[in-house]
Amino acid sequence: MRRIATRISPGSASYRAYRAHNLKVAEAFRARQAAARFDRPDRDRQRLARQDKQMPRERLEQLLDPGTPFLEFSSLAANMAYDGGSPSASCITGIGVVGGREVVINCSDPSVKGGAWYPLTVKKIIRALDIAIENRLPVVHLCDSAGAFLPLQSDLFADKTMAGRIFRNQCVLSKLGCKQLALVFGHCTAGGAYIPTLSDYAVIVEGTGAVFLGGPPLVKAATGEEVTVEELGGARMHTSVSGTCDFHAANEAEAIAIGREVVMQWERREKFPLQREAPEDPWYDPAELYGIVPDDARQQFDMREVIARIVDGSRLAEYQPDYGDTLVCGFANLWGYKVGVLGNNGVLFNDSSLKAAHFMELCNQNRVPMIFLQNITGYMVGREYERRGITKDGAKMIMVQACSEVPKFTVMTNGSYGAGNYGMCGRAFDARLLFSWPHSRISVMGEDQAANTLVTIKAAQLKREGLEPDAAELERIRADVLANYANTTSAYYATSELWDDGVLDPVDTRNALGIGIEAALNAPFGDPRYGVLRL
Repeated sequence: MRRIATRISPGSASYRAYRAHNLKVAEAFRARQAAARFDRPDRDRQRLARQDKQMPRERLEQLLDPGTPFLEFSSLAANMAYDGGSPSASCITGIGVVGGREVVINCSDPSVKGGAWYPLTVKKIIRALDIAIENRLPVVHLCDSAGAFLPLQSDLFADKTMAGRIFRNQCVLSKLGCKQLALVFGHCTAGGAYIPTLSDYAVIVEGTGAVFLGGPPLVKAATGEEVTVEELGGARMHTSVSGTCDFHAANEAEAIAIGREVVMQWERREKFPLQREAPEDPWYDPAELYGIVPDDARQQFDMREVIARIVDGSRLAEYQPDYGDTLVCGFANLWGYKVGVLGNNGVLFNDSSLKAAHFMELCNQNRVPMIFLQNITGYMVGREYERRGITKDGAKMIMVQACSEVPKFTVMTNGSYGAGNYGMCGRAFDARLLFSWPHSRISVMGEDQAANTLVTIKAAQLKREGLEPDAAELERIRADVLANYANTTSAYYATSELWDDGVLDPVDTRNALGIGIEAALNAPFGDPRYGVLRL
């Protein structure tokens, strides 16, 4: 494969300006991420210390194999929800290595309201278990939760994708033969009691761990019976009387040690034999990504420059380079693994849509995972393009992408707008992992287009009513739309709502994708069967 020829000049004024801007954006992102991970009131830290409990990330550090990577999901989940009261949505999830096995981690954070589940906590846990199902990965649950956050119970209990889905997913994992281990550090109450009981193995810490459908106050209120926590659901009772848990531990360190021993007994799953060569660093420095992406989301850049700083040796076997040039397609290696890359270089026209559909068919035929690098305003609109069939050509692209069976990975590098988000494997289309860069934006259309559209509609409405449009009112509509978009289209809003699997510093993209591809090989690749393509 030929090395991509860069056109970037690190000495240029635009490169220096973009780099300065994006370094500030990355620094701000890292500060927000650090706060979500580590900033907790002293009273909560002291409360856990009095209970002989560790902070959740201390538990995690002891569980994971030393020196191995941990790909954390959605570290900024709920960052714009609940008045900031649920950092990281009150839990830690991700892919890590325990006893040499790749596992999905689901770790409660008892430093936030005792680990109570907010609606976005539930959504985050469900997503982590979806990832485990899709990639056939075992799961380790680190349990220490007060259960549902009752003031918001109506938003987390009753519907299909609410709390019951956690337990449904646990059942599906068991059916698929994906092992689950629960380490019970604190109380598992009500629905939370089903996490350890639906796991294959459960370790419970004496004195602090407990599992029961109703705690002592609820039992007293419901039956009049007075019972202690230990009698009702403590470690000794559950490991010697009920058999609900398998091992009791004197403290958290022992529980983690027992858990690691359990995981090391699990068989290693045979991985899909994806084409692989010796890994090679990119020829160009990934840090140059800061100087490539403009400081204005509306300004275009060449996605080849991004690809060149992510893939092995900066090499790309580009497919149809002279056709449909607003979409870059080609085969490359990433950490040695063969991948197909699709990156936007402008709006999707008829030819670029057809090029995408054909290239994705080739990726499925060759059993090669696909990476989508989004910077897309959408599909081209207008009379000429509708007459050429842009809608049905875009539908071909969406159909092939949706029906693909190879693993898909998506990175929103800049803008992600309208149906272009769909064609380029947005959230609704089951990417194994989907990440955002901190400056990226996502919405049904760009903010200027949305503002202009609504102003035009309002002006037409007033004219139909025989009224002359008021310039001040139209400008107020425009300002309101732009202000709303500024808030709700940002990467921070998207990740707060769990529309992605986390925000990435651009220089970490290669590593995150590498971990995702490695994890995806635990599941078989199916045979694609496409739906009807309108010709």
